[in-house]
Amino acid sequence: MENNNLLPFRLRSVRSRKRTIKKDVIKQIRKKYRRNEELKQIKRNIPWIPLENPYQRGFVRFFVVWEDVMRSKDGEFFNEILTKINTYMYSESRQFLKKKKRKLGRRMYVEKEQKLKRISFTSWTDPKFVLTARERQYFLREEEYCPIRKREETYYKFIEPWRFILRIRSNMITHYKPVDFELEKENAELEAYLGQHKVKGIIHKTIYGKSYTWKTKREDNDLIKSMKYATCTMSATEIAESLQDE
Repeated sequence: MENNNLLPFRLRSVRSRKRTIKKDVIKQIRKKYRRNEELKQIKRNIPWIPLENPYQRGFVRFFVVWEDVMRSKDGEFFNEILTKINTYMYSESRQFLKKKKRKLGRRMYVEKEQKLKRISFTSWTDPKFVLTARERQYFLREEEYCPIRKREETYYKFIEPWRFILRIRSNMITHYKPVDFELEKENAELEAYLGQHKVKGIIHKTIYGKSYTWKTKREDNDLIKSMKYATCTMSATEIAESLQDE
């Protein structure tokens, strides 16, 4: 009889069961996320193997220091800067062309524009990104609107790009990385699972940090709009005088 009386108290509620299921799902997602990161690290650590017969695959374009600048006393200094802001562009032909919008039914091609790398504010303040005090003097801070993030972004741009010139050379393939098909299959399955909309939301909320929902953003905007700035009519002198009276 005693066991029968205790039986109803041992039954779990619906809310408790849902909470347990949710915890199990999050635990499974975390496990797969860690495994996916391990697979990425394994793929990065696969050694490159040299080819017996290297072959050409298009062309590559990059910046080099002007010969006159390189022969000067600051040649090595600007060459060191170039190693940190150089960019590489690949093409099937030496012309490096791209399609332009058609004009009067004709297909037009223009040359691709290539610029030096700009340094982001995060990299600029990162201690691992080594820039000496003298090198920093050749960079200018700029702010540009980012349409993706919808805000102003801070960059640091090299102020003397005329010291560098573009060069084109054959893009030779000399090494290859062997492919592990079992590893690639497992990685593809994990990427497909972790790429789901709901799973990505759980990852951003539980692993990267709290999510910023549209509801929170709307509440913040309503709060800002509801502030009555017209009521703040006291000037700085009036505020100081009122404090002195007290």
